[in-house]
Amino acid sequence: MKIAFFELEPWEIEYIKRYLGEHDLLFIDGHLNEDNVSQVKDCDVISIFIYSAIREELLSKMPNLKLITTMSTGFDHINLDACKKRNITVCNVPSYGENTVAEYAMGLLLSISRKLPQSIERVKRNDLSLEGLRGFDLKGKTIGIIGTGRIGEHMIRICKGFDMNIIAFDPYPKPDFEKKYGMKYVDLNYLLANSDIISLHAPYNQSTHHLINKNNINLVKRGCVLINTARGGLIETEALLQALNDGIISAAGLDVLEGEETVKEERQLLSKIFRNEIDIKIAYADKVLVDMPNVFVTPHNAFNSTEALTRILDTTIENIRKFISGAPVNTVK
Repeated sequence: MKIAFFELEPWEIEYIKRYLGEHDLLFIDGHLNEDNVSQVKDCDVISIFIYSAIREELLSKMPNLKLITTMSTGFDHINLDACKKRNITVCNVPSYGENTVAEYAMGLLLSISRKLPQSIERVKRNDLSLEGLRGFDLKGKTIGIIGTGRIGEHMIRICKGFDMNIIAFDPYPKPDFEKKYGMKYVDLNYLLANSDIISLHAPYNQSTHHLINKNNINLVKRGCVLINTARGGLIETEALLQALNDGIISAAGLDVLEGEETVKEERQLLSKIFRNEIDIKIAYADKVLVDMPNVFVTPHNAFNSTEALTRILDTTIENIRKFISGAPVNTVK
């Protein structure tokens, strides 16, 4: 099989060579476009990311193409109808980082609950005093999980290990979770009013835009800690600032900020192309939040573990191997 890969980093290229070295491999710097499609005209398989827009015009220039595997969960950059007409199979990466993001969310929470950043900075200044560093236990606290998909479920499992009381909101509740994890589904207003900690794990779409906003943020239990590793647009920034200033929210751990909604795939954040575009749009837009002493902001890094990125490669490799064996997996239609 002749297989072409686009939009890979050097370490990813070496990884692919190690596991698919028996095939005729071609690595193209950048995304697939009109300028480089001639280089892959004889390929049977192409592996792409979201910057490679697959349209009829490009497909017509790859007559041997049988499989497109995208190293992303989303696939709206691929014209599926055009692929179907040409009998081209399309595969994606359905999931790769549920535990990765959940672990990071808990890391943010622990950093806040035990004042880890302040403790570390104090010792660097040769100050070993404990004044102002008293934290709080997670055991017995009520955490409200917004969104119980793969990441939310993993967060529930972690919180159960900390002996926390768990309530959750999701428009599509999974009844078996209540028995399995000893948690309880509630409506959003109840969750806001009764949670010591709120952790967001919902997707960003029209219905979840500003899920927490100026109209409901006053319902939040005073002193609540807010964690967001999902999407910035789930929270109305103005409302969050007001709640922080008023003490309704005592602290926040944010890996995402409003304005990042153009992020479709976390792996996109590793692209130099994307960084150059997005930094201009969001640079210091949320500077007030960043500068608050009770807010910890990280650079949308929750997805970024060696294991998670390797799982993307492993799934892509599996997609190719299974297709070649005649039993394709992770197909999208």
